[in-house]
Amino acid sequence: MTTTIVRATCPHDCPDTCALLVTVTDGVATEVKGDPNHPTTAGVLCTKVSRYTERTYHPDRLLYPMRRVGKKGEGKFERISWDQALAVVGERLGAIAARDPQGILPYSYAGTMGLVQGEAMATRFFNRLGASNLDRTICASAGGAGYEYTIGAKIGTDSEQVQDAKLIIIWGGNPIASNLHVWTRMQEAKRRGAKLIAIDPYRSLTAEKCHQHIALLPGTDAALALGIMHVLINENLLDADYIERYTLGFARLRARALEWPPERVAAVCGISAAEVLQLGRDYGATVRSGAASLIRVNYGLQRVRGGGMAVRNIACLPALTGAWRHAAGGVQLSLSGAFPVDKAALKRPDLRRQNTPSRTINMSTIGDDLLRPASAAFGPRIDALIVYNANPVAVAPESVKVAQGFAREDLFTVVLEHFQTDTADYADILLPATTQLEHVDVHSAYGHYYMMANNAAIAPLGEAKSNTEIFRLFAAGMGFDEDCFKESDQTIASQAFDRSNARAADFNWEVLKQAGWQKLAMPTAPFAHGGFATPSGKCEFFSARMQADGLEPLPAYTAPYESAASNPALAAKYPLAMISPPARNFLNSSFVNVQSLRDMEGEPQLALHPADAAARDIASGDTVRVFNDRGSMLVKAQVTDKARPGLVVGWSIWWKKFAADGKNVNEVTSQKLTDMGNAPTFYDVLVEVALDRKALPKAAQKASV
Repeated sequence: MTTTIVRATCPHDCPDTCALLVTVTDGVATEVKGDPNHPTTAGVLCTKVSRYTERTYHPDRLLYPMRRVGKKGEGKFERISWDQALAVVGERLGAIAARDPQGILPYSYAGTMGLVQGEAMATRFFNRLGASNLDRTICASAGGAGYEYTIGAKIGTDSEQVQDAKLIIIWGGNPIASNLHVWTRMQEAKRRGAKLIAIDPYRSLTAEKCHQHIALLPGTDAALALGIMHVLINENLLDADYIERYTLGFARLRARALEWPPERVAAVCGISAAEVLQLGRDYGATVRSGAASLIRVNYGLQRVRGGGMAVRNIACLPALTGAWRHAAGGVQLSLSGAFPVDKAALKRPDLRRQNTPSRTINMSTIGDDLLRPASAAFGPRIDALIVYNANPVAVAPESVKVAQGFAREDLFTVVLEHFQTDTADYADILLPATTQLEHVDVHSAYGHYYMMANNAAIAPLGEAKSNTEIFRLFAAGMGFDEDCFKESDQTIASQAFDRSNARAADFNWEVLKQAGWQKLAMPTAPFAHGGFATPSGKCEFFSARMQADGLEPLPAYTAPYESAASNPALAAKYPLAMISPPARNFLNSSFVNVQSLRDMEGEPQLALHPADAAARDIASGDTVRVFNDRGSMLVKAQVTDKARPGLVVGWSIWWKKFAADGKNVNEVTSQKLTDMGNAPTFYDVLVEVALDRKALPKAAQKASV
């Protein structure tokens, strides 16, 4: 018996990007643990990834190429050889490319966050082909845009400093479920005397463990940030020296903020003026005490019409109080901007032929775009779709249209997958991809500052192939003979980071894959002395770039598309705001098919306040219908005061095939986009909820009539 320990990295869309130690006995992975020596992971994994062998060796793993034999969406396939699969793909893509390669669209996101298996070889292939580009907006592009206009790059407080903060505001996130290792440090800060405040429409597991929970209305976070600014300025809770040295546009910001007294903010946000006033005072108190204040701003609050501006407003706050002076102070949205990823080396944009048409399709509007005919404005119809690292039939908004588009018989669809997901059911050709334990990769992160290596722990199962190998084969089938299509995964990994950048000057793939991880050369407090990556080098309260881009250049508030205040006629018909945060035991749509995790999650549920439930004669455990003009779904009601009045919470993202009616929360979400970043508005939704009387016992059905 031979046992080895292999260094690996969690590939999933989570800020923690954990360092893994995989135990392999006689070629079989028997255990996955967290690396105790990695400062962020500290030997601890979430429930999902600690069961990674269960996912890798799942009995439903796709292990062989398949060809559709039933109707699209039925999920009926027959096994074929790789040669047969590649012949079909080459023939179909070749015919479409001959007409117009823009008729071919890649669709991918964060099924793996790896720089090798994520986009490298795939993007080389699509660039050489001349296919349409995909604007990958579905998660964080709104907040990223707002943050970058203000700070200059997605750089922020180092997670390893969090335990030293004396005030921590958790804004729009639930780190117990989605940022476990930062939550551990927040708990340590709490033990040291820090005050923790959660800002979230729903009283999450995290909010329950904070000193205070502020349950504002969805989509009003930008107004609350303006209210904090008002209190700071009105009560002179400012670091005047930091403002003078390291910010731009304070006089204009001051005038704007003074338009937002606590009473106005309270009316917009659905909270009390006292809450606004105290929040501003708590945040400003750290100026006089010299203590560090930290805002952990997450992605939930940006998934509304004004989401980009909301993050921008929040990003202004640490510069007003000088919180950036402290290693544990400032704000953290994402740290991905610190990594000098060599995108040109990985993706080879030079392969795209010069002076040829090139269009970009937004992944968040895929439902509409798959149904669009060819036109001068849109370009050619989408005739082929290559899906990898994504499950859009379950994940993309306004799911009714997404499914209609995927059901087109004239759409040639290839899906690379581990399992037969909702999207895989619509594939013409279904190809088995390797999991993280079966291939090589290198990772950046967005919740810490470590470069990470992933070594293959086991040989690919069945006939599964890595994403890179599949796209190499596609390239060969299309006759692409450039040397870059022959590069190994090891070679690609060695190209990942730009060593001319001081942060990654010591990067060496051969060393990294042995060590497992290496920290970027970053200052402890990145903006203690300014140095923002904006054109001015300062935190820009006034942004000339935003003005040039046709956006409001100062912090502002934009009401949601769908709310009682902004659309009273719609609210009269659909009076309940809905958000759809991630279920604790899933990660986006990954892990939904792992039985043990699905057992812990139970079944699709909807949380609603007792007053809203009583008005609709709904009790916990009842089957209810959630609906609006876009669609409907059936879920089990969970009556709880964790949901504020007027709010319902539908946990996501269930595969449709595991729901009683074959539907999930995206039946009711919208394809409308955010104020900046062209991102989706998943949490900008009005619905109605009604008891599903068909699910009641017959006696109860009669009594309810």
